[in-house]
Amino acid sequence: MSIPHSSHWGAFGAVATADGVRITPHPDDPAPSALLANVPVAATPTARVLRPHVRRGWWEDGPGPDDRRGRDEFLPVAWDELLDRVAAEYRRVLGDHGPRAVFAGSYGWASAGRFHHAQSQLHRFSHLLGGAVRSSWTYSHGVGEVLLPHVVGNQEPLLSPTSWTSVEAHTDLVIALGGLPAKNSEVASGGITRHEVAGRLRAARARGAEFVLVSPLRDDLAAELGAQWLDVVPGTDTALLLAMCHVLLTDGTYDREFLDRCTEGSAEFLASLDGRTPEWAAPLTGIPAATIRDLARRAVRGRTMVTVSWSVARTRFGEQPLWAAVALAAMIGQIGLPGGGFGHGYASTGGVGKRAGTYPLPTFPQFADPLRVRIPVARIADALLHPGEPYEVDGRHEVYPHLRLVHWAGGNPFHHHQDLQRLQRAFRAAETVVVHEPFWTATARHADVVFASTTTLEREDLGAARYDDRLIAMGRVHAPLGQARDDYSTLSGLAERLGIGPSFTEGRSAREWVEHLYEQWRTGPAARAGITAPPYARFVADGEFRLPAEPAEKVLLASFRADPGRFPLRTPSGRVELHSRTVAGFGYDDCPGHPVWLAPDEVPDEEFPLHLVANNPATRLHSQLDHGATSQAGKVAGREPVRVHPQDAADRGLRDGQVVVLRSRRGSCLGGLVVSDAVRRGVVQMSTGAWFDPVAGAEAGVTCGHGNVNVLTRDVGSSRLAQACTGQHAAVQVSAFEGVPPRVRAFDQPGT
Repeated sequence: MSIPHSSHWGAFGAVATADGVRITPHPDDPAPSALLANVPVAATPTARVLRPHVRRGWWEDGPGPDDRRGRDEFLPVAWDELLDRVAAEYRRVLGDHGPRAVFAGSYGWASAGRFHHAQSQLHRFSHLLGGAVRSSWTYSHGVGEVLLPHVVGNQEPLLSPTSWTSVEAHTDLVIALGGLPAKNSEVASGGITRHEVAGRLRAARARGAEFVLVSPLRDDLAAELGAQWLDVVPGTDTALLLAMCHVLLTDGTYDREFLDRCTEGSAEFLASLDGRTPEWAAPLTGIPAATIRDLARRAVRGRTMVTVSWSVARTRFGEQPLWAAVALAAMIGQIGLPGGGFGHGYASTGGVGKRAGTYPLPTFPQFADPLRVRIPVARIADALLHPGEPYEVDGRHEVYPHLRLVHWAGGNPFHHHQDLQRLQRAFRAAETVVVHEPFWTATARHADVVFASTTTLEREDLGAARYDDRLIAMGRVHAPLGQARDDYSTLSGLAERLGIGPSFTEGRSAREWVEHLYEQWRTGPAARAGITAPPYARFVADGEFRLPAEPAEKVLLASFRADPGRFPLRTPSGRVELHSRTVAGFGYDDCPGHPVWLAPDEVPDEEFPLHLVANNPATRLHSQLDHGATSQAGKVAGREPVRVHPQDAADRGLRDGQVVVLRSRRGSCLGGLVVSDAVRRGVVQMSTGAWFDPVAGAEAGVTCGHGNVNVLTRDVGSSRLAQACTGQHAAVQVSAFEGVPPRVRAFDQPGT
């Protein structure tokens, strides 16, 4: 019998057989993700942490900064013995230094389940101990999370933009900066039952919508959409947008009435366009001036949607292209009209542009955080390496806390973070690193304590997402492998030893919590929203519950456009701020008060002559299940693929399929070469998420032998405003690897 289950890349049924777990996509999914084929490997011992382990140096010598972290021997230990030791370390750190010395921010997409959400579990635990330092914002779209409230008053363009139904029905022209990549739309936080983005785009095209792709990668938009491809130089989107604004200004075709009625600071912004002509932008962007001028004029002829992918803003000065896109949409004058205006992140996940329920979903309560100390998520290495040092973010002057105990559950910073050699040094600066992991990821290998964790297949849970229309009764597919325990069990054991056990568990088992959360939701938020959900037993027997259908249409800022006085934005002016006096008042030269051109501060040169684009992978979610079937099928010569333009390959004597070395100012890695004219000349594309393999790298004389692109990227903030991730671009060189490539060891058990 198939057991219902869910993942961030789709709902499915699973059956445990003698030959392994068999996966069947949800029957209502019109386009199931190929990532489902990665799931069965989670039920095998490959790369699994099968029992708790400790690093020998920490176990024998005690806590403290240690350069052996990441290369030391691991010892298997008994659960009770390890829980006792970690509880004692918590008592030491809290007693000597207080909760500001503990980092329990975590970060990750460990499970689509609502109860076994690792961050919620860890935060509840830490809040009962007086709090801990946590992280703010995301690696994915940290720029938008900070900037958009200053410009439009909130994060609605991120969380609930104009719906796909509106775009499908009304948009004439989609200008897609960074594209609308189908691979990204296959995933959504919390799960996705129906993959519909590709079908929505096809329907818009069939109705007559036109698409313009602004990206150095041609396949950032499906070929079937017949898009015009503007193969922009990486990092120059802002120059293109400002030049388009200049055309509308000099042509006199911009919507002056909309600017006067609905924006603040338009005079300052328009004045700043002086000299920002298409002729100025052409040599920067690589796009001919005539093409820029034509695109600007097309944008005012019909209903136009300007969309910026999360990746475009995930760069140094990434605030600028996003703000400039809002400014262009304002000059076109269609913000608040069906199918018009701007968006941030369409197709960056499958949820963006879908329905968002107005009622809460079942959630494991975390209690209030007594400490309320946050650091920007992408600045974790700075905090570990520079305790007590000041920094600026979003107008505030802050100081990095001295983090001594790092407790990480549900995430893999050795995927998300940049400059991994620097992150290694940061992890070695901590006194104790505790990690919950099902797999021997690089994060586990750089820890002192590795609690063996279950995967979602070994647990019961509630699968749900604010953008989806199903609540899934996630059943347990197979028993835990080895001695693995879920995070709730591990934290319950620590809580009992630290005197907060009854408060943490409230006397419930994990199964009882799942039922409690469902019933609490069914009789509370669901009932108040007019939703009649069945009792828990019936829900489990049915396998799922269908939530209310998506609203017919959602138009971003429609009420504001209709009456700005009655429906003001939550900006100081109540309007769209093309120039923000607040941001200008911060005095940041790396993020002034309105969108401007700031030239990238790392560009190709003689030593590193190629632009690297480090985007999300097509064969997995982030680094999850990199050893799964789909991910492994995408490897080239056993390593992460590296795409290079045919002329760039010929200039270096490189051939398709060979192992190559990528180098930057930070580090180096091996990759498998793919020669492709879908990549702009002068650009190298390599996806994130290959498991960091410094062991194989050492054998090859490089930083990583498997192809983790984040050994090449920079660990610097977008600006002092957002301090967001800038991992999208770097300057690199590519050359042939000489000799016999080392065997990839990333999935081996430690010490083998």
